[in-house]
Amino acid sequence: MKNKVLSKVTCVLAGGLLLTVASCSESQYLNTVPPTQLISEEAFATPSRILGLVNGTYKSLKNANYYGGRFQFYLDVRGEDFINTTANSFTGYESWSNTYTSSSNDINTLWSAAYTTINQANILISGLPQNPGIVSDELATQYLGEAKFLRALSYYSLVSIFAQPYVKDQGASPGLPLRLQAETTMANNDLARSSVAQVYTQILKDLDEAEASLPTTYATEELRVTRAHKNTAIALKTRVYLNMGNYAKVVEEARKIVPQTAAPFSATTGVQHALQSNIVSTLTTTFTTTESILSMPFSSLDMYSGQSSIGYIYNGNAEYYLNPTGILGSSQWSSTDARRGFLRTVTSNNRSYLSKFGRNAPYLIYMPLIRYAEVLLNYAEAAAETGDLTLATNLLKAVHARSDASYTFPAFATKEALVNSILTERRIELLGEGFRSNDLLRRLQTIPAKTGPTVSAAAVAPTSENYIWPISNNELVTNKLINQ
Repeated sequence: MKNKVLSKVTCVLAGGLLLTVASCSESQYLNTVPPTQLISEEAFATPSRILGLVNGTYKSLKNANYYGGRFQFYLDVRGEDFINTTANSFTGYESWSNTYTSSSNDINTLWSAAYTTINQANILISGLPQNPGIVSDELATQYLGEAKFLRALSYYSLVSIFAQPYVKDQGASPGLPLRLQAETTMANNDLARSSVAQVYTQILKDLDEAEASLPTTYATEELRVTRAHKNTAIALKTRVYLNMGNYAKVVEEARKIVPQTAAPFSATTGVQHALQSNIVSTLTTTFTTTESILSMPFSSLDMYSGQSSIGYIYNGNAEYYLNPTGILGSSQWSSTDARRGFLRTVTSNNRSYLSKFGRNAPYLIYMPLIRYAEVLLNYAEAAAETGDLTLATNLLKAVHARSDASYTFPAFATKEALVNSILTERRIELLGEGFRSNDLLRRLQTIPAKTGPTVSAAAVAPTSENYIWPISNNELVTNKLINQ
């Protein structure tokens, strides 16, 4: 692996903690081994160091090239809803144009960030049982659950874009190198790809075990949206099963946190998740409401700027505007919809830019990874596909009415019409949050062509080689078994 740790464990303690509410004292590390150079026996020596490993794993997930925002950005702009104006390879043009190669910087940095997160999770999963008694059994169980959740999220993220969709052949296609042990040397660098089905099996195993191990809630609102709890694992499972086309399992998992059959929908166990009345403030000012299931937090001391920030790319540098013939022009997204508040329209060229992640620096908006609105839409799609059209319609209307109560949906004559409306709603509600590419791939739909004022992108069929992204060149040159 490119990000090998050799004989030392990277544990991102001082200066790198994701959660300032749970940070450890820097003074205890003075005149000792530097916190970023702790040898493996010392990494689990104290409760603070173990917490540092946990926080470091979340911090790795929040890498600028990963769930700090750029990954979500890549996934959205390769769909049909944005138009590129710069052809700048440093700001996602290769994703927009579907021209990535194995040597593309985006591919290599994303692959590296994801596998670094996986290895840090593996270090926790391996090291906690080997170092009993340092933290309580209850806390060790929680940390193991968090590590398994983060590993599952990372493998899901990779397999859904670097491998053929599960529904293509029920997971028989080559997937990813499934690294499940803590790597501290290069001895295990060579590893063949597991099948897509095997990767999904491991993802679901991790999520089931995480659900059993994670706490039902945390003591503060901040922790409830920045650390995984039971409902976080359940919510992610609805996404994973939706990707697999296993609609019955989506329904089964969703019912755990959406027990009602009509609005208002809310979770009644664990964190009391519910839609908030004001969608704009929920995502731009009040980041710790019960709608937010998992978010990546930013602060004045911990933020991204310039090309590392998608707020800058969408707004500060205005490199992508909303395609007038994409979701922006949908009749389901009316001019009175509150979600139009996420747009900034320039009158001189009549272009609309996405401002969901901030209009001006510093870009301190929390990056949403999982929201209750997504769970409702996952549930709606699965309910429709399994024949419960009434429930599916109720779920769809709940999400839409929160932002546009005056809109009247047409009578859905067929299941297909209802599903299409749900998919349209996903493009409106989750715009910019990293869902469009995967929503096309998991339903084996063609990625539409796009035409801009200076550059264009051809359509990509499910049979095309560039329908999925190429494996990182760094992996190809260091893993002799990657193509076996």
